[in-house]
Amino acid sequence: MPLPDDIDAVLPHRDSMRLIHRVVAWQDESIAVEVDVPAQGLFCTPDGVPAWVGVEYMAQAIAAWAGCRARHAGRAPSIGFLLGTRRYTAHQPFFAAGSCLRVEANCELLGENGLGMFACRILAGDIEMAVANVSVFEPTDAMAYLESGEA
Repeated sequence: MPLPDDIDAVLPHRDSMRLIHRVVAWQDESIAVEVDVPAQGLFCTPDGVPAWVGVEYMAQAIAAWAGCRARHAGRAPSIGFLLGTRRYTAHQPFFAAGSCLRVEANCELLGENGLGMFACRILAGDIEMAVANVSVFEPTDAMAYLESGEA
C-alpha cells in the first residue's frame, strides 16, 4: 500500500500530542510506525520517556492505520477512542531519549460496530521493548457520538 508523505494526513493528533513520526509500512490488517524518542517534551524525564507512554504509542499507531485505510478509501481520517489495554508488558521502565522505536499493530478483530482489538509491540532495533493487546472504538460519526453523552 502507498505510504503517506506526511503523518498529519492520516493521524488526527497535533502538536505535542502527536507522538509518532512516520508510517513505515501498512497493509489491510497491520501497520508499522516509527517514534523518535525525544529528550525534551511532554512526557520526558531525565531517564527518558516512561514505558507507560508506550500504550499511547500503540494507540496512535492504530489511529494511523485507521487513517491510512480511510485515505485509501477516499475518506478523511476520523476520531477514534482508546478503550483499554490487556497484558501491557514493558521490558524496561523507560524508552531512551534519542532512540528510534518501531511500533507495530496487527488487527485481530474489527467489528462493524467500530470496535477493534489489536496485537501491538514496540521494538528498538530487534529488541522487543513492550507488548500489549489494545482495544479501540471508532464510531461512524465521532462528533455525534461525543455530543450524545454516551462517550
